[in-house]
Parts: sequence; structure tokens; C-alpha cells
Amino acid sequence: LVDIDGKFEKVHVPNSGRLKEILVSGNAVLVSPAANPERKTRYTLKAVKHEGIWVSIDSTAVNDLIEDALKKGWLPQFGRIKELRREAVYKGSRFDFYISEENGRECFLEVKSVTLVKGRIAMFPDAPTERGRKHLMELIEVVKNGYRGMVIFCIQRPDADAFRPYDENDPAFGKALREARKNGVEVFAYKCKVKDDGELILYKEVDVKL
Repeated sequence: LVDIDGKFEKVHVPNSGRLKEILVSGNAVLVSPAANPERKTRYTLKAVKHEGIWVSIDSTAVNDLIEDALKKGWLPQFGRIKELRREAVYKGSRFDFYISEENGRECFLEVKSVTLVKGRIAMFPDAPTERGRKHLMELIEVVKNGYRGMVIFCIQRPDADAFRPYDENDPAFGKALREARKNGVEVFAYKCKVKDDGELILYKEVDVKL
């Protein structure tokens, strides 16, 4: 529920996490009107001002952000890209991206949206995720079959200096992430700046602490 011009509106939250550390009564928020005027909720929540900084909570935005970075050659993990596909299927598994480089390397990439930061450490997930653990197991199989497997944790706020799995909340995911990296899956984390209109800007790579 968001107070918009003195009237409480139920707004859509495009994020499957709990967000209980961020969605605190009294915090300022950014909302956008729904494209479909017939939609049940007239607004979509885009960002929340938490402890003086804007935090993007739109988990759908990170894939567009990473796609743009890939097309512009901003990610040093990749050389010149020959082919880029979203929602790529491999042996029954669906991944966020398939990337083929001109040097012949092929990669399946998963992107995870991160909103939780404690003590300048970003953590994922903020709610237990069997789906996220399954993605990591599938990336291990990708690597065993000769492809690159990669996961990028996209931190939708600028106040993180490192990333780690939130073991206290979902120990199975943390175990799977360590197992994935041990088996050749590449793990990276990037933090973002959030503009006053809620737009995300890919900012800086941070350390991954497993």
C-alpha cells in the first residue's frame, strides 16, 4: 500500500523476494503508472528510498541492464560477441542468456537480482529459492558439457562493497553456489547506481566472498 497524493493505493511489486528490510512504513517510493489502464493495480513499484539511498526493486530490469552491457561490450568476461539470445533453452533447461563469442566460446548465463545489503555486504536470496538452487545445478551440467556457465548477481543499489550468499536464510543455495564455482561455474557480482527516476546504471564489479 502506497500513499499517492493522500490516497492509499495497492501497487504491483515486480519482485518475488520478501523485501522486509526495505519495504518499511514511511519510506519514500517511486511508482510508475501501469501501461494497461484495466490492470487490477494502477501503479508498479520501481524503487524505495532506504536509509538515504534509492534501491531498485524491479527484478525484471536487471536482464535488460545486462543485455545492454553485453551488446556494448562493457563486461570484460566476454570478447567480441557473435550471437546473443535471451531465454535460451539447453537440454530442457532455460537460461537468461546464451552468448556465442567470435573466438568460438559459448556461454549460458543466469542473472540474479539482489536488493539486500547488510554492513555493505550484498546478500542473496532474501527468501529461500529452490528455483535459484536448481539453476546452479543446471549450470554445473552446462560446464560438464563443454560450455561456459556463469551467474551474475546484479545488486540494485550502490552501497555494497562485496557479495556473499545469504546462508543464514537459505543454506542450500549457499552450498549450491560454492559447489557450482568448485565445478567451474563463473560467479560475478556488480553493483548499480539508481537515478532519481529509478533507472538502473551498471556501476562497478564487487568481490564475491564464498
